[in-house]
Amino acid sequence: MFIWLVLIAVTVALDQLSKYLTILHLKPVGTIPIIEDALHLTYAENTGMAFSLFDGEDERWVFMVVAPLAIAAIVVYMIYRTYIKKKPLPWVESLSLSLIVGGGIGNMIDRTILGYVVDMIDFRLIDFAVFNVADSFVCIGSGLMMLHLIVEMLKEGKEAPKELPEEINNGQAAMLFAEPSAASDEEEYEYAEEEEWTSRELGDTDRAESAEEPEADPVGGTEGNTPAPIEDEAHD
Repeated sequence: MFIWLVLIAVTVALDQLSKYLTILHLKPVGTIPIIEDALHLTYAENTGMAFSLFDGEDERWVFMVVAPLAIAAIVVYMIYRTYIKKKPLPWVESLSLSLIVGGGIGNMIDRTILGYVVDMIDFRLIDFAVFNVADSFVCIGSGLMMLHLIVEMLKEGKEAPKELPEEINNGQAAMLFAEPSAASDEEEYEYAEEEEWTSRELGDTDRAESAEEPEADPVGGTEGNTPAPIEDEAHD
């Protein structure tokens, strides 16, 4: 955290130094060409947001409220990740957020003290709005963050297809070569006991039915019945 605090302080210091020199040396002359009709240093006062967007007295108070809230939210997030969640941000994200916060603080100082933001970088090749060092830091930080997120998304997209087949293959191999578990052995044992019990019940039932059927007497009649006596033939 100490590193990005230093980076934020350096960003604010560079921005304020550039604006101080602009007011001291550039304001009296108006503009100085660095590359004729391409890049000039021009003194300008901006009451809107970055790059002179929404320039107006009413909009200035909106930025006076929104900018501090946005800066505070970023700082709280960085502190939360570093000290509470114990997962420090990657250096690219720390650098990006530090540049954004530093640039935002630099412009907020101007709006609070002067009521406007001092701009000096005049890129005339494409008729672009005059901006300052703080705006440059904010744009560089935002660009780095977007580039970092895109690279991370591409990495995840490349790694995901490789991991999925490997997991599937490992799962199939585990199913093919896995030894029977204790649960499956217990189920087979219970199934065998059930089969044995069913066979035993069926056997007892057959024996009971066989016992109930009367056996035929070899002489005649049925078992349990005394055969009728045979009368002797008439006596002589």
